[in-house]
Amino acid sequence: MDQAPRPGGVGRRRLLQAALGAPVAVAASSLVAGTPSAQATPAADATSRRFTFAVMPDTQYLFDGDGTDPDPVRESLWYLLGQRQEDDIVFMAHLGDVTEHGTAAEMAAADKVFAAVDGKLPWSVLGGNHDVSGDDQRGDTPFLRTFGPRRFARSQTFRGSSVDGYNTYHVFRAGGRTWLVLALDWRISDQGLAWARQVLDRNPGVPTILTTHDFVAPDGTGGAELSDNGKRMWEGLVRHYDQIFLALNGHYWPAGRVTLTNDAGNPVHAHITNYQDRYYGGAGMIRYYSFDLARNAIDVETFSPWLLAKRNPSTLEAETAELSGDVDRFTVEPDFDARFPGKPLPALPPQAVLVPGTVAYWRFEGRDGEPATAARDLSGRGNDLTVQRIGAGGSDVLKYSAEYHEAQPAHGSVRFDGAQNRGAVLHTAPSAPLSTAKFENGYTIETFLKLPEPFVGDHAWMGVLSWEGRAGDAGKDGGYSPDDAPCSLNVTSERFLQFVVYPVNQNDDPTCWSHALPTGRWTHVAIVNDGHHTTVYVDGSKIARNASLDSRGISTVGKPFALGGTQGGGKYGQGFYGWLGDTRIVSRALRPDQFLTAR
Repeated sequence: MDQAPRPGGVGRRRLLQAALGAPVAVAASSLVAGTPSAQATPAADATSRRFTFAVMPDTQYLFDGDGTDPDPVRESLWYLLGQRQEDDIVFMAHLGDVTEHGTAAEMAAADKVFAAVDGKLPWSVLGGNHDVSGDDQRGDTPFLRTFGPRRFARSQTFRGSSVDGYNTYHVFRAGGRTWLVLALDWRISDQGLAWARQVLDRNPGVPTILTTHDFVAPDGTGGAELSDNGKRMWEGLVRHYDQIFLALNGHYWPAGRVTLTNDAGNPVHAHITNYQDRYYGGAGMIRYYSFDLARNAIDVETFSPWLLAKRNPSTLEAETAELSGDVDRFTVEPDFDARFPGKPLPALPPQAVLVPGTVAYWRFEGRDGEPATAARDLSGRGNDLTVQRIGAGGSDVLKYSAEYHEAQPAHGSVRFDGAQNRGAVLHTAPSAPLSTAKFENGYTIETFLKLPEPFVGDHAWMGVLSWEGRAGDAGKDGGYSPDDAPCSLNVTSERFLQFVVYPVNQNDDPTCWSHALPTGRWTHVAIVNDGHHTTVYVDGSKIARNASLDSRGISTVGKPFALGGTQGGGKYGQGFYGWLGDTRIVSRALRPDQFLTAR
C-alpha cells in the first residue's frame, strides 16, 4: 500500500546543523582482495527494527571532464559515514551513471571520492549508459577496472558477481533479518539474467532489493511505468521472484513511482530516483529508505547534505536542498511479516552467551505444556532456580512452552498463569551468590517476555523479576515505601515497564518507565547500569524515561532473586501473567550489540 506524504514528513535534518565529518583516506590497495578493513565509523545495529538503506542516483554531471566538481558527492559520503550509527545506515546503493563519459580520467576522479566509504560503509554500484555501452558482455572498461568486483572483495557484505563482473550481489543483516541487494547492469544480457536467477534460487525467501539503471520510466502523469528494458527484466526475472519487493533505478527524470503486482499477487514497489536535472547536477542528492519493521513501513526522503550544510543558501540552493513532492518524500507499507515470515535463528549453546562478567544465565527447555520445576544456572555460579507457589497457584500456573523470541539463544520459555494471589515464582536459594551481590561497578539484566493476547484480567503491577525482601531492611526509608523490594522490574496497569532500584549510594529509588508494551508479541528488555546511571532498552532501543539520578549498585538484603513476581512487605501477592524466556545477569554494563539478541 502506498501512502501520501505525511504532514511534516520524516524530518531528520536536525543533524546537519553541526559540521559534517572529515574525510578518511583509503589507499589504492583497497582494490586488492583480502580481509575486511577495520571500521572507521561505528557500525549500524543489525538487530534494530529501524534502519536505513541509502541510495545515491546519477552523479554524472559532477564527474564530467573539465567540469568535474566532486564536492557535493564527497559531502554526501562523509555525511553517510558520520550518520551511520545514529541513523542505522546499513547499506548504500549507487544507481549508475557515476560519470558523464566513462573515461579513465573521470573514473579516476570518482575513484578518489568513493574511496572514502570503502571498508567503512557497505555499498554497491552498477554501470549506467554513461559509464559503459552495450550489454554486460562488453568486456573490459574503465568502469569495470574501477568499480568492478575486485573493489568489493574486502567488503563483508559482498557475495559475488557474474562472470563478466558487471552484475553483483550483496547480503547484509538488519532488523534481525538477512537482506539481499542485486546490483544489475543497465543492459543485462541473457547470461546476466540467468546468473541473477541462480542467485535468487540459492537464496530463497530472502527479501531482495533490485538496483539497476533502467527499469521504470516516467509515464507523463507523475507516475511511472516499465521501460522497454524494464519489461524485459520484469518478464525475465522480477515477476517470477516474490522475494523482490523493491526495485530502484535512475536514468530518467523526473522522479516517479509505481506499484507493480508480481505472479504471487504481491506488490513490487518500483521507484525512479534521479535528480541530475535539478540544480548543480543534483547536488549529490541522496535518498533515505528508512525501514521500520515495527510499523511494517518504509519512510522515504530525499535531500542534499551539501546544500543543507550551507549557512547562507541562495534561493536555488534552498529550494533544492530537501525535496518534498509526493515522489520524493512518502511512505510505503510492505507487509514484511506476512510476506517474509522469518525463519528462526538456530539455537546457541550456553557457552556462546556466557560473556565475561556473567553471574547468572537461565534458559527454559522442557516439554511443551508440562509443569516447570526448576532452572539450572548455566553460568556455573550456583544461582539455580526452584519453584515457589503464590497463593492458590498449583502446577498449572507454571509450564514449559515451545514459544520463544526469534533472536533468543534458546528455543523455549516458561508460561506463567498468574493473577491476584495466584501464580508462582522461580527463585534462587537464600545462600545463592545473587542474594548478596551489590553490583557497585555496574550490571546488565536481560530477559525476554511476552504478554498474552488478549490481555484479560487484573494484572496490574505484576512483577517480571526482582530481589526479595524489603528496602527498609537495607536502611532505605526514602523513595516510595520501605516495604518496596530492593530492586524490581514490573508491568503497570497501562502495560508500561517500571524498573525501580534502591542503590547502595543513596536513599532514593531511581525509577525508569517505558512505553506501553505490545500484547501477543515477544519483547527483549535490557537494564544497563554503568555504575552511575541506569538505562533501560526495549528491543534494543533506549526508552524515554530513564532515571537521571546517580545510581550505584543494588541494595540486596541476603534474600533470593526471583523471576515471575515482586514482593511487597516481604510477601508475594501478584503472579506474573505471560511468558518469560532466556534471562541473563552480567556484572558490568553491556552495549546493545552485546545483548542476547546479537548474532
